[in-house]
Amino acid sequence: QVQLVESGGQLVQAGDSLKLSCTASGLTFSSFAMGWFRQVPGNEREFVAGITWNSILTEYVDSVKGRFTISRDNAKNTVYLQMNSLDPEDTAVYCCAAKWWGSKSVPINNYGYWGQGTQVTVSS
Repeated sequence: QVQLVESGGQLVQAGDSLKLSCTASGLTFSSFAMGWFRQVPGNEREFVAGITWNSILTEYVDSVKGRFTISRDNAKNTVYLQMNSLDPEDTAVYCCAAKWWGSKSVPINNYGYWGQGTQVTVSS
């Protein structure tokens, strides 16, 4: 079955950097767009960043543009989220997701497969 396993979340201070990883199994990784989402208890899940299967296109929510970078390594079945200049507002559970999709756009919703998430906490 499909599994997405995130890692890298931890407690950091405002201004620090952190890199999340998500390794996939049970699917043809290079055929799937990948996304990172985050959720704070009581809030809706929010799209953070996405990338096409061939890394040609990326998409970010406005609040992280210029600070976060999504990338992937299809040989390792892994997608990354490099987060710089972290702010307490970035505190959330971060989940990766996979969606079978083409390369002409980055999907921001209706992902089919999800990981369990990793907690990122940014202290002020």
